[in-house]
Amino acid sequence: MKRKRIRPLGAGATVLTGVALATVLGLGSTTASAAPLPGGLGPCAGPSCPGSAQDPNNGPVAGYDENINVFVGGDFRVGGSAAETEGKIVTLGDFSMHKTAGSSVYNVGVVGVGSRVPPPNGSDFLTVGGDLTVADGQRLLAEEGSISGKVTYAGERSGRTEPDAVHVSDAAAPYAGLRGALTTSSGCYARVDGAARPATGTAVNQGHQTLFRGDGSSRLQVFNVDFDLVSANGGDQGMAFEGIPDGATVLVNMVGDSRTISSYVGHDVGPEGFRERLLWNFPDASSITIKGSAQFQGAVLVGSPGSTTKVSVPGMNGRFYTAGSLDHTASSGAEFHGYPFTGDLPSCGTPP
Repeated sequence: MKRKRIRPLGAGATVLTGVALATVLGLGSTTASAAPLPGGLGPCAGPSCPGSAQDPNNGPVAGYDENINVFVGGDFRVGGSAAETEGKIVTLGDFSMHKTAGSSVYNVGVVGVGSRVPPPNGSDFLTVGGDLTVADGQRLLAEEGSISGKVTYAGERSGRTEPDAVHVSDAAAPYAGLRGALTTSSGCYARVDGAARPATGTAVNQGHQTLFRGDGSSRLQVFNVDFDLVSANGGDQGMAFEGIPDGATVLVNMVGDSRTISSYVGHDVGPEGFRERLLWNFPDASSITIKGSAQFQGAVLVGSPGSTTKVSVPGMNGRFYTAGSLDHTASSGAEFHGYPFTGDLPSCGTPP
């Protein structure tokens, strides 16, 4: 599957407030022509993107991605036995690491198992707009073998990072506009003129699984879900998709103030699947939990700035963008893997 590239802005388009995000990423300008996520987020960016995305593996580095894989508008907290986050990471708030189980190490940027597409060597792997805190006896690593990146922070710092973190007073300032833009876009994807965006398919919790049945033809498959994806007793369940045309974008709007996804199985997201065109959108929720024993597939967008998302699945395979805070935790290891989002979303006007 050929990955989309960032292209120049059309005439009259606007960019992020402050320093343009595209300039920070070294990409030139970004496009608003194909109804993408705001700020050029989503696709692999830069001249060294691989031609396709491989399932999580520990092979050689397949290429380099200059775009943001994980954006957190609030605080990014690492706990439990969480292991690593692949790709470029930006948090506007604090980054804190206090693991209570497993290895004493947390990897950022480049990881042992994932898509094997880190940010370019020497670039910012982790940008922190607030304080950077690593618990005593633990290490935050932004390097693997010959690949090494930078950790920058704007506030106070305590604990050990390798390589040594660098203080930059306005480290996250260029990305500040993304928070509001993500909130606006998340709401737009879920609603049109205050009403729920018309669905093209149905989602039914059958107890043992949630079945998403599309219409078999629309290029944008929309599902509106007002329930948790959990079994009858609140535990793990499966999920299945039917009636999704080849090449279609899948938008799942998880509406409601509190939502949980707990699954023991993924779905068809391999080379012939739609992982890179699947977006889970949480426009309203203040509390989100993504757990279970399966590798979670697709990108995630959380719109509420006051929200907290708790992630404990073995692997998150897709972009993760939240206007709120993120708790990365698990009882037996948990990872974010760097996969692009290349879908075509509803037009929400020119992104700020």
